[in-house]
Amino acid sequence: MIEFKNILYVAEEASDQVSAIERAVAIAENNRSRLTILDVIPPVAESYFAETLIYSKQKLQSLLQPYLNRVPIEIEISTGTVFLEVIRSVLRNEYDLVIKAAENPDFMQRLFGSVDMHLLRKCPCPVWLMKLPEKSKYDCVVAAVDFDPLQIAASEQAFNNEILDRASVLALTDGASLHLVHAWEAFAERAMLAHGAISNENVTAHVQKQASMRQKALYGLGEMLRSRIGTDSYDKLSLNFHLVKGPAKKVIAPFAAELRADLVVMGTVARTGISGLIIGNTAEAILNQLDCSVLAIKPAGFKSPVTLEP
Repeated sequence: MIEFKNILYVAEEASDQVSAIERAVAIAENNRSRLTILDVIPPVAESYFAETLIYSKQKLQSLLQPYLNRVPIEIEISTGTVFLEVIRSVLRNEYDLVIKAAENPDFMQRLFGSVDMHLLRKCPCPVWLMKLPEKSKYDCVVAAVDFDPLQIAASEQAFNNEILDRASVLALTDGASLHLVHAWEAFAERAMLAHGAISNENVTAHVQKQASMRQKALYGLGEMLRSRIGTDSYDKLSLNFHLVKGPAKKVIAPFAAELRADLVVMGTVARTGISGLIIGNTAEAILNQLDCSVLAIKPAGFKSPVTLEP
């Protein structure tokens, strides 16, 4: 089972983040991991810097006081651009998870703000953005996977396995239902329908064959999970499988809403692996429609464009 061992929580000044901090502490407890709270303060005049630093530290210490008997918590304070300082801290300290309350900007009809999207695009480790108030336990977790059943590369398989591993750990910990979701479209279906010489029966048969292949691949992911976590744990999950027909960018978010998902675990880099691609267009479209917490995973080998040196 994959565990998080070195967690960074990013303080979000504009939100009531008590529930998110409580959740971060619980995750650190369950994983027996280190927990660091990072507060990134805006640049200030040098004459005010020491005073601002003391104020920020005292504010965080007061906020964290109820949790100090549960897990050791370190405080880190830096100044600059939030997403850059967060990613540089990840690079310096090898954090394996970043947790942050979602910004939920009032002027946009979406949950995640600009700092959130920068982290989703560029942070090298998983990013967990929590919709406030964050629940102490989830009831429904969704794992969204993507694959081509005709040619599943080893790297793609490993990526889907990690998404499902992360989601299953959380579902088992919270006693939540786990839903494995794959959005798909039948290859050349529209072209076949537009071609007058191909009967509707043949098109239907073609689509059903495609669905059967994808269903088999989806069940295969479940069987591989069983082999990794054991039958007892797998049976406790009562894993639900869903093939959702349609473009992922259009159907994943509504389906998650239909399930009343508390958390969606998904990848943020496109399967094509285009050089220089920071976040897939499909992933970004899905993220901009979700209205629940998100755990975003990067594939192995992802390199952030942010460096330690400015």
